Formats: sequence, C-alpha cells, structure tokens
Amino acid sequence: MKNKERKINSKIRINILAIVLIILFCFLISPKTLQNDTFYTIKIGEYITENGVTMQEPFSWHENLEYTFPHWAYDVMIYKIFTVGGMTGIYISTIILAAIFGITMYYVNVKLNKNRPLSLILTITLLYLMRNYIAARAQLVTFILFLLTIYFIEKFLENGKLRYAIGLIIIPVLIANFHTATFYFYFVLYLPYIGEYMMYILTQWDIIMISHNIKRLKKKNKDNKEEINKKIEKLEAKKEKRAKIKQAKKDNPYKIKIDNKKNVKFLIIIMIICLFTGFLTPLGTTPYTYLPKTMQGISMKNISEHLPLVLINNIDMICVLIFVIGLLMFTDTKIRMCDLFMLGGLLYLTFSSQRQSSMFVLAGVIIFNRMLTSMIQKYSPDMLPKLEKYITNILGIIIVTCIVSIIGLHFYKKTVDNQYINEKTYPVKASTWIKENLNLNEIRLYNAYNYGSYLIYEDIPVFIDSRCDLYMPEFNEGINVFYDFLRIDSIGFSNMEAKMDDYNFTHYLIKRNSKLEVYFRAKGANYYRMIYPLGEVEDNAFCIYERILP
Repeated sequence: MKNKERKINSKIRINILAIVLIILFCFLISPKTLQNDTFYTIKIGEYITENGVTMQEPFSWHENLEYTFPHWAYDVMIYKIFTVGGMTGIYISTIILAAIFGITMYYVNVKLNKNRPLSLILTITLLYLMRNYIAARAQLVTFILFLLTIYFIEKFLENGKLRYAIGLIIIPVLIANFHTATFYFYFVLYLPYIGEYMMYILTQWDIIMISHNIKRLKKKNKDNKEEINKKIEKLEAKKEKRAKIKQAKKDNPYKIKIDNKKNVKFLIIIMIICLFTGFLTPLGTTPYTYLPKTMQGISMKNISEHLPLVLINNIDMICVLIFVIGLLMFTDTKIRMCDLFMLGGLLYLTFSSQRQSSMFVLAGVIIFNRMLTSMIQKYSPDMLPKLEKYITNILGIIIVTCIVSIIGLHFYKKTVDNQYINEKTYPVKASTWIKENLNLNEIRLYNAYNYGSYLIYEDIPVFIDSRCDLYMPEFNEGINVFYDFLRIDSIGFSNMEAKMDDYNFTHYLIKRNSKLEVYFRAKGANYYRMIYPLGEVEDNAFCIYERILP
C-alpha cells in the first residue's frame, strides 16, 4: 500500500514539476519582438470583426484583389487579444500558447510511451529545437492540433473508442479555420498508419487468401471435408512458418516491427469523413485550393522558409538525425513500420521545404521517446523509475530547475531589453512622417515585402506585404506583383523606368543604402528626390524618395 502511495506521489510531483518547468522555459525563450505577419494579423482581425470574411483585399492600393483569409479565426483571436492587452497581450498570449504546446507534448509522450522522466527531458529538448517557431503566428495553434492528431490516431488504433474518432473529426475543422495552408498536412499524418496496414496485408496475403478459400469451400461444399482439411493443413503450415519468421524477427535487433492494427479500417473511414470538413468554413473551397496554388507559384523558390533544407547549415537537425540513426544502428532497438514511414515522409518534406523541419522534430520526439524507452527497459528495467525518483527529490528538483533556467536565460538575456517593434526592421518613424506629410488617398507608395505588414498596421496602403499568395497570378489572375517586386528590389529590369510607369509609383519607402537608393542617386534629382529624412529628422534605417514625373 505504501509503495503504491509513493508511486502516486512521485507521479504527481513529476507532473507538477514538468508543468512548472515547461511554463518557465516557454517564458524564457518566447521572443518579445513581433514578426511581420503579426502586424497584418491584427488588422485583418479588426477588418473581419467589422466587415466579416468578404474575400476582398482591403489594405493594398491595387484594385479588386481577392483575398482568401487563410487563417481568419486566428486573426480575429489575436485582434481580440490586442484590443484588451495591446502588444503586451500578444506577447503573453504567445507564451501561453507555447506553454500549452509544451504541456500537450509532455502529456502525449507520457500517455503513448508510458514514462515521465524521458517525456519531460524530450519536451524541453523539443521546445529548444522549435524555439524559432514560437511566435504570434497561426502555426503555434497548428502544432498543438497536430500533436493531438497523432495522439488520437494512436489511441483510436489501440482501443477504437468513439471519443478519439470525434476528436479526429473536430481537428481538421479547426485547422481549416485557423491555418488553412496546413489542411492537407493533417491527412499526411494518417498515411504512415495506413501504409503499415497495407504492408501487413501484403506479408499475410497468402494466409488471408487460404482462409478466404476455406470459408468459401465450407459454404459451397459442406460435404467435401477432404478438400477442406487439406486447405486447413496448408493454412496451419503457413501459420507455423510465419510464427518461426516472427520469432526470428524478435531475435534480430535490426528488424522492423509490422503490427496488425485492426482499427485501421475504421481509421480510413474517419479520414474520408474528414476530407469533407474543409467545407465547414466561410472560406468556400480555399482549404482544398490554397496549398496547390501556393506550390505552383514562385514564392516556393524565393521565400526563405519555403526553400529546401541545407543540412550543413542546420546543426540541430544534424544532431537529431545522428541520435535516431545511432539508436537504430548500434542497439537492438526496433522501430515500428508506421514510425519509419512517418520519419521518412517528414524527412523528405523537410529537405523539400525547411519549414517542415518543425513537423519532423515534433513527430520525431514521440518516436524517439518510444525507441529510447524500449531500449532502456530492455537493458536496464529499473532505470526509468530510479530516474523519476531522483528527479522528484529536493536535490533533483533543484538541479533540473537550474539546468532548464540556465538554458532558458541564455535566450532570455538576448531579448529582455528588446521592444515589441524593432525600428531597424520596421519603418516606425517613417510611417509617422508619411501620415503627417503625405495624402494617403493620392500617393502610390512603393515598399518592400518584409515591412509591408507594418505599413498595414499603420493604415498605410501598400504595394506588397508578406501575404505573398495575394500578389501572385495563381490567386489573382493577371497579377505579378510578387515577381515584379523581386525584380525591382534587385534592379533586375533592363528598363526600370518603364516598370515604374506601369505601377505609377509616386513615392518609395526603402532601406538606407539599398540597391534602389543607389539607383535613385545615380539617376539624379531630376528623377528622384529624397524627402525623408531631412533637417532635424533622423532615421538611419529608412528613407523616402519622391518620383519627379515629367
């Protein structure tokens, strides 16, 4: 009885410790300075609150652009938070969502892998690896939903309970409204489990066919017992041979485990039902068309997060791969076929687009925990209970808290003095000057991609912003603004002035000493005249040029 009470107390202590440490670590690594997408998120949330989802673009000076509002629900949520708490409210909400993400990861790991010490360690490791993805963006909500998807799939395959099926149907509805671009990815998470089931069917096909033939013979010819007995003997021989192979697999540490999960058939039905949940949104068919259109556009080759992963530039990913490969090669740890499919598929997506490294790490931590737990339980069955005991005593709590705090403080000290808006990155002073000195209804302002969102936040009509899909022909026929921006920004047109005439720019908000400013200086004051900063006004980051029209 006392041992049971000790185990319960130890479980409660480590769970409380895990929650406290995850919240602390998320607070220390959450960035204070807002990313560019957050600025237009606030304004779009405000626009939807006042006008609804109109499917029309309200912030650019280009006329009659259609906009898909791909994360409208998240935009409204952030705007509501902003109206209550301002930038501080958004910062706090980022910490809270990051903490929910971390706690969800810990919970899922504990439930699926039946250990708490490793789940805590690997959850902190996950948060460290994904620190660059912690921001006021819809992806943070999506990560939580994807974790729950993996958990619900695993639990449904284990026991087939209805509540997990309902959860799996609700999640794609939330994804379609909070982050439409990832709607297809939800179904990618089903494929490893279906793939493993198909592999099992292939390996057992001869037995399945013999069993089917026996049933057919019994129905058609009940009196022909001799033929039926022959079939049964053949089936038993096949089963005996398969049992020997199975035993050999158990003795061989480098074999892949293929399990027969009978509920996969029902999981496929759930997936088919979920395919139609994309219509449960005010966006029409956007959940089904957004990603294919985006992949056809040139943004996949020109935006850093869409570019293929260069492994040599990503030390974190190299370390993750070394640990996983080393665990498989140098121990007798086995890996489930569905886990191998999951890692292989996500690794392929990661090398195709580096933003998918987040999903590789997210799913990889759960799989790595499973493999590591299996290895430890085989070589040292008492290790995990002892580790839990050490972590939950006073000295262990102090040591673990100090380690997590030291790692977190390394990042916190870099951001503690930061402002919510970085004036070197965003034209804060220049925007104020524009609103005070220029008529926003008459000017056609040129601006760059990375700070267009801040201009939207300041209610200044933009040439382009970080909603790249909006400015591509795949979403608005005949519109090549994104492509033209890339060429203008790099002085890539042979006749720059003709392109300036096409857009009828009147003013240019650009970075100091950029290629465009060098071009304007070369053309001279008869073509372009700097009007900001002048006199007592100082701005070392941005400048504004006025075009002198003939």
